[in-house]
Amino acid sequence: MSSGGRESGLDVDDAIRALLLLMPRMVGRAKRLPVPERLQSLSLGPRHLSLLSYLLFDGPMTVNELAARLEVAPTTASLLVGELSRKGVLDRREDDEDRRRRIISIAESSRPVIDDWLARGAVAWRRVLEPLTPEQRRMFLDTLDAYERAVEELS
Repeated sequence: MSSGGRESGLDVDDAIRALLLLMPRMVGRAKRLPVPERLQSLSLGPRHLSLLSYLLFDGPMTVNELAARLEVAPTTASLLVGELSRKGVLDRREDDEDRRRRIISIAESSRPVIDDWLARGAVAWRRVLEPLTPEQRRMFLDTLDAYERAVEELS
């Protein structure tokens, strides 16, 4: 939907109508992005995708850091990491500063495939978010987050 020629504001019903048309198109486009052949057998879910995105964009981190970002228990994050590690997608190495901790990263052999797969979405989000002010970006993210919570409450 182009913003050219639209009034600067919408009433709530018009905004809802627009979103009810837009959201299925967005989800449909996201679902049509093909999972790379090398990753198809992994049955990746949304949490896997988020985990891979964090590691790709923010670099290696511990299981506890991943758990905090994914908003899941460390045991859940550990299960996700273990699953992807066994498949060769992730590497786990000892933390040089604390040998009890493990640092998780994307395996070098998997990095190009994952980077190519996830980069398109990041480029699109960058194109959309860069023109906004930091406050507008915060409001956009807060609104999506509030919508997710509201849908969950009504389910």
